[in-house]
Amino acid sequence: MAAKLRKGDKVVVLTGKDKGRQGEILKVMPKEGKAVVGGINTAIRHTKQSQSGQGGRIPQDQPIQLSNIALVDPKDGGPTRVGFKMDGDKKVRYAKKSGEVING
Repeated sequence: MAAKLRKGDKVVVLTGKDKGRQGEILKVMPKEGKAVVGGINTAIRHTKQSQSGQGGRIPQDQPIQLSNIALVDPKDGGPTRVGFKMDGDKKVRYAKKSGEVING
């Protein structure tokens, strides 16, 4: 199945404690159906100090369900669904709300 959301896409959170906030996808985990979005769903991890790094309370972005995020429409900035269409001989993603082709 083709990936509707990819690393580097700007997304908006649809549900949960971070509803309405926007961020960029840092990592996609298709088998788990989750993605890590920068600045979204942040938890404090208590880390023990080691020779390689400082310990303490370190904020870390946690995965969020793909169904709870939507791509930001390039035209109006709101959430949109993603579709696929053929542009010549190339398959491209497009925003269903505005019909705009998504880069990448």
